Amino acid sequence: MEWLIKENIFDKDKIELNGNKFLIGNGYMGYRGTMEEFSKEQLVACNLSDLYDKVGDKWREPVNAPNGLLTRLYCNGELLSVLSSDIECHEQELNIRNSTHRRYTKFITSSGIKVEVKAERFLSLYNLHLICMKYSFKASEPCDILIETGIDGQVWDINGPHLINIETYKREDNCIFHAITNENKNSLAIAERIEIGFGSEVYDSNSYNSFREISSSIEADKEYTFVKYVSVFKDRDDVEDCVGVAIESNEAAVNLGYDKLLEVNKELWNQRWNDIDVEIEGDDYSQLALRYSIYHLMIIAPTHTDNTSIPARGLSGQVYKGAIFWDTEIFMLPFFLNTKPEIARNLLKYRCNTLDGARRKAADYGYRGAFYAWESQDTGDDACTYFNVTDVFTGRPMRTYFRDKQVHISADVAYAIWQYYLATGDESLLVEGGAETIIECARFFYSYGYFNMDKNRYEILDVTGPDEYHERVNNNAYTSIMVKYTLEAALACIELLKAKYEKEYINLNLEINFEQEIDNFKDMFEKLYIPTPDKETNIIEQFDGYERLENISLEKLKERIIDPNEYLGGGNGLATTTKILKQADVVLALNLFKDRYSEQVKKSNWEYYEPQTEHGSSLSACVYALLAADLGKVDWAYKYFLKTATIDLTGDSKQYVGTLYIGGTHPASNGGAWMTAVLGFGGVKASEGQITMSPKLPESWTFLKFRVVHYGQKYSIKITKDQITIKADNINHKCNEFVINGEKLICNPGQIIEIRY
Repeated sequence: MEWLIKENIFDKDKIELNGNKFLIGNGYMGYRGTMEEFSKEQLVACNLSDLYDKVGDKWREPVNAPNGLLTRLYCNGELLSVLSSDIECHEQELNIRNSTHRRYTKFITSSGIKVEVKAERFLSLYNLHLICMKYSFKASEPCDILIETGIDGQVWDINGPHLINIETYKREDNCIFHAITNENKNSLAIAERIEIGFGSEVYDSNSYNSFREISSSIEADKEYTFVKYVSVFKDRDDVEDCVGVAIESNEAAVNLGYDKLLEVNKELWNQRWNDIDVEIEGDDYSQLALRYSIYHLMIIAPTHTDNTSIPARGLSGQVYKGAIFWDTEIFMLPFFLNTKPEIARNLLKYRCNTLDGARRKAADYGYRGAFYAWESQDTGDDACTYFNVTDVFTGRPMRTYFRDKQVHISADVAYAIWQYYLATGDESLLVEGGAETIIECARFFYSYGYFNMDKNRYEILDVTGPDEYHERVNNNAYTSIMVKYTLEAALACIELLKAKYEKEYINLNLEINFEQEIDNFKDMFEKLYIPTPDKETNIIEQFDGYERLENISLEKLKERIIDPNEYLGGGNGLATTTKILKQADVVLALNLFKDRYSEQVKKSNWEYYEPQTEHGSSLSACVYALLAADLGKVDWAYKYFLKTATIDLTGDSKQYVGTLYIGGTHPASNGGAWMTAVLGFGGVKASEGQITMSPKLPESWTFLKFRVVHYGQKYSIKITKDQITIKADNINHKCNEFVINGEKLICNPGQIIEIRY
């Protein structure tokens, strides 16, 4: 059961939740966990990465491909559907070991015939454009069956429709759907091909759908099966004839056959899990939840390109405009950095590739350098609007300051790029745009910063930190700490390029003239004001004036709520004038820079801010879990670990901000679950050529086992209550230094080290 997610009944109220919960994906696309007979009303979606469209003045969002798996079964003219038919039993299952979705339903027709339906589907890792499905059925009595299957072009969109100039036709045994997008006239093609050994077929189409109808008289208790192959291509895949390559893709799939494709897919997933699995003994629920979190990270990882990254809701739908937020750099990147650094590199290269968009945004606001988009899409221009939330009481749009005041986004990008270098030693990313990106982010902050002449210091004013309930504040601790780190990284990048890449240094300076900024960066680095711990309480004030806000408990604040969907932040939000936080802010900074603050400072701030945090963001729980583990508050860490690891299993998350729907999967929480397990309970911290470990396992865990990659070297690590076992892969070509509770050890290729702690 540690690999299976199951539901044993059909519940109409869980259609949306299960669409997220049973999602399958391969990084190129995600297919929601819906039934084959469903349509857009049940939120069927094949969500594509890296294809966006804007209709009129609506929000720009990713494009959902038409549904090539639509299959409706009729028995003696009666539609069989979980939405309308009598059901004797129903099961839905997701095998996260190999990303395979299965359903089994036994229908009872109005005349008493029992019809069993089984369907299995997966998205191929061998061919990222390919969807495969096997569909089987049998009836308790002889009857006439009609199968309607093909491509349903009536797509579920939030701000669509996104497809125009639609063509539907049949070509070379394929049902074809071809269209272009409104905004950029991108071409999109879906080809569906079927393998079937019974019945007679009639092709049918209309302005949206490309279907085939298969009719047959069937025998009692005999199973009938057919297979569908669906290929999806867009011109952004660097293909000229999307229809032609989709047909070729299906032809190749037919030649291999469903069983072989499934076998290959399972093997490719096995190879993935060999590198990413985390084993827990003694706590089956945590084991399943953690593996489920890891699964969700891998099905949305762009292994095929560095022109896109991971949206805030993954590939589960169009929520948040399919945009990439800081979630990726701060909450998801550590997983990839420590297990699949090549994917981490893709994610960061996306930021380098969209640097011009960040430059355009900075210039639009009158600044220099790179001001990264709060909501980034394919070009790096900001998709975030100034009125993101609607007031539930007045129905009026509310002015928010996510886009223009959450300047920490540029620092988050710079931080992530430098962390990649420190953890991998890979200088190529810096040479290929990483250093330029960091320097441009530092240039932006120097341009944005305010020099207070009376106090002889730089300040970061009028910003919104991670705690979005308090907008437009001065000297937000998290933002200022991250700005200082950006300056530090920029100066280090410049020194590295000058020392080792003279030609690239000269060319970059000719291009962006950064040498004139070096003294500015040094001056700002030395004189930037950073809120410091109070000498008596050790508390770091979240921003100027935070301590003067109303000191109210979270329980008392919630008593003031009138509408469950009302937004607590903004100009008139209930939390705005209080100390109640949306999410971890100071605590996040302390977590990212654990080594720069004393244990007492971290402890005091955790205990001070924890009761005041509402956790209105799915990003918050893991931060408290991580710092709690570091402080030895293992019970608290475990509580918050479960909250973050189970969010997509339980559906226990906010679905609305005001009237804005924000449902979908939560990959930042998925990343947070891995971080809590490995970096928190495992106590792992990687730096230049060194891995430190200080484990603190939950009481019920008898061991924790995982893999890490550091400087290209791979290790298997097993932690019990009193022993750590480190095994270096035989293919490693150099040694790494481990520090276990202060004791330094060198681990050579192929070596096994056992140490008591």
